[in-house]
Order: sequence, then C-alpha cells, then structure tokens
Amino acid sequence: MSKIRLYLDEDTMDSDLLTALRLRNVDVLSTGEAQMLSRSDEEQLKWALENQRVVYSFNIRDFYRIHTNWVEERRNHSGIILGFQSYSIGQQMRRLLRIIASKSAEDMKNQVEFLSAWGEQ
Repeated sequence: MSKIRLYLDEDTMDSDLLTALRLRNVDVLSTGEAQMLSRSDEEQLKWALENQRVVYSFNIRDFYRIHTNWVEERRNHSGIILGFQSYSIGQQMRRLLRIIASKSAEDMKNQVEFLSAWGEQ
C-alpha cells in the first residue's frame, strides 16, 4: 500500500501548511511548485492523476461536481480531500495527517474525503 502524496491547489497552498506537513515527512507539492498556477480545476485533477497525487482544496463545490461527473463518465482520479478555509493551519495539518495515517493512496482512488469528518476525537 502506497502512502498518500498530496497536491495542494491554489486555495490551500499556504507556505506554513506546506512546511508543517514536510516537517512530518508528508510528500506534498503545491500548484506553484508544479508550475500549474491559474489552470482549471479539471486540469489540476488530471495533473494530480498523472503524478499520483491526491488533491487538497477548499473549492468544495467545483471539485465535488467534477468528481461526480468523472465517476459518471468512468474517468479516474487519484482522490480529493476537501476542507473549509476557516480551519487553522494546525487543524488542517492534524486532519490531513489522520487521513494519511488511515488511508492508502489506493484507498483514495476515485474517492472524496471531507476534512470535517476527520476532526478532533
């Protein structure tokens, strides 16, 4: 089972979050680092699939719609994690770490996880 490799879109690519995750040995890349700034959400999801990364975004409406469409069209993606902008960096990091500890990259294929389901226990 492979570990989840994250891809933070433009909404979530906070340098403090990137640093916090990397300090905890998470393989994480931002759209800026991937030179994918200003690309469409579909392009981001396609790039993530090609590079075996799970998208992390605050853009719940659009990414959930794309996920639904792709499932209906039998198109694959590497997975999507959706959260709220109101979460602090610490909350995001802890919840992402819970997902990474609980699920493999294979588990995430064609799946959507909501950060809200991975809150403090």
